[in-house]
Amino acid sequence: MLAFITGTPERPVNAIPGQARAHCQLRYVVGTDVNDIIPALRRHLDRHGFTQVEVRRGGGGFFQASRLDPEDPWVGFIGGSLPNDSFADVLGLRTVWIPHSYAGCSQHAPDEHLLAPIAREGLGAMAGLFWDLGEPGVPTLRVGEKLDARAPA
Repeated sequence: MLAFITGTPERPVNAIPGQARAHCQLRYVVGTDVNDIIPALRRHLDRHGFTQVEVRRGGGGFFQASRLDPEDPWVGFIGGSLPNDSFADVLGLRTVWIPHSYAGCSQHAPDEHLLAPIAREGLGAMAGLFWDLGEPGVPTLRVGEKLDARAPA
């Protein structure tokens, strides 16, 4: 639930309001049929007698969820996932999510912010990661190469 309004907050009354409006967001996993999310929600509401509830897709776009193959050596080396099909599926790149935030940062909100100490910590973590990437023994699969295509170590 990103935001909602019900009744008239400026003039509250002790009654169930006649209407409400909400903006919701769904975080989904690989394999979710994103084209069936709204129809599935509509079917669910109808099945439970909420035919008067209007459901519509928001104005913004969306992208498919993606994840790195759990058997990929990068999972053991770094771990993580990020729903960024434009990098993973279109460009064929491996992706990891390394958060540099905290619970109150309003991540992805209009007032998103980052505190200087957390930014410094994130820079240190990334510098360490890039240092580690230059060390011997880092997985060396090429883009598009499958794990089982590698020669045994």
